[in-house]
Amino acid sequence: MTETFVPPTRFAVPGRIAVSNRAAAVWQRATVVDIRRETPLVSTFRLKVPDWQGHLPGQHLMLRLTARDGYVAQRHYSIASAPQENASGGAEIELTLDHVPGGEVSGHLHTVARVGDVVEVRGPLSGFFAWPGDRPALLLGAGSGVVPLMSMLRHWRQAGCAVPLRLLVSARTSTDLIYADEYGDETRVILTGTEGRLNAGQLAPLLSEESWEAYVCGSNGFAEHASRLLVAGGQPVDRIRIERFG
Repeated sequence: MTETFVPPTRFAVPGRIAVSNRAAAVWQRATVVDIRRETPLVSTFRLKVPDWQGHLPGQHLMLRLTARDGYVAQRHYSIASAPQENASGGAEIELTLDHVPGGEVSGHLHTVARVGDVVEVRGPLSGFFAWPGDRPALLLGAGSGVVPLMSMLRHWRQAGCAVPLRLLVSARTSTDLIYADEYGDETRVILTGTEGRLNAGQLAPLLSEESWEAYVCGSNGFAEHASRLLVAGGQPVDRIRIERFG
């Protein structure tokens, strides 16, 4: 559905909500402390959340903006940062967002938001796509679908997880590649061009390495295609977790 709301120049956040032990169920104030450009259409927003109770790699949160006239807009966004990324006086988490054409929340964040702004967040949410670092993980992502997978990769590195992890990330061109400077030997980057797709030959060498728990994230088309390749390559269906957008 096309979003048509044009946000005002600034958003104001209602009064602070008391945080209980069930922190994921309540809204918390979050301050934008850094904005970093990843690609021409993608930026990372670092938020300081004093009462954040932690998250597992792969989880997401809900972000809410409230306009001065009381209009509220909220969206779900995957968390890009590892659970270990804390700072004095509160946790800091990162969200990496596409600038969606006509998007009221992403549009505001990309074109209006600046360091020091306050938004509201609620989470973390959903444990289905979470990876606690206890089993070999094969991660397949395309476009901004790499965001929750990056949380897993960062956690794997920072926690020194003993289990293997491999990441296969697909992008049309090198300009579209999110987190381009962070990939290491554990990552294979596939540039597909405007018409290309991930193929079985690119995936086969990874499937022969380990007994993986597979995590697939991307558009509907990518998720369907990648999951079919996994099954055709011998990956058990009950060991494939899919998160999709669009």
